Amino acid sequence: MGVGIVYFDVVVQVSKNPEFKDAVTIFNNDHDNSAELGVGKNKHYVESNEGKLIDAKGVSGRYIRLYSGGNSSSDLNHYIEVEVYGK
Repeated sequence: MGVGIVYFDVVVQVSKNPEFKDAVTIFNNDHDNSAELGVGKNKHYVESNEGKLIDAKGVSGRYIRLYSGGNSSSDLNHYIEVEVYGK
C-alpha cells in the first residue's frame, strides 16, 4: 500500500439551483476557514484509488461544487473525474 496524498481545505456543497443560493455543505475539512466557506470539522481527505464516499445524510440537489486548496505533495487539486450517485 502506497502513501496517500492528503488534500487540504476540501469543501463539497450541494444545491438545488445553479447560483448556489441554498447551498448545503456536506463535507468540509477547512479547519482554519482559509477557503472562506466556513470552518469545517471533517478529518483530512486522504485520496485513494477508490475515491471518497461522502454521506450526504439525506441532502438532495442537482448541482455540486468542489473546492480544495492543494495537497500534501503540491499546490494542485488533481481533479480528473467526479462521480455522484444517489438514491
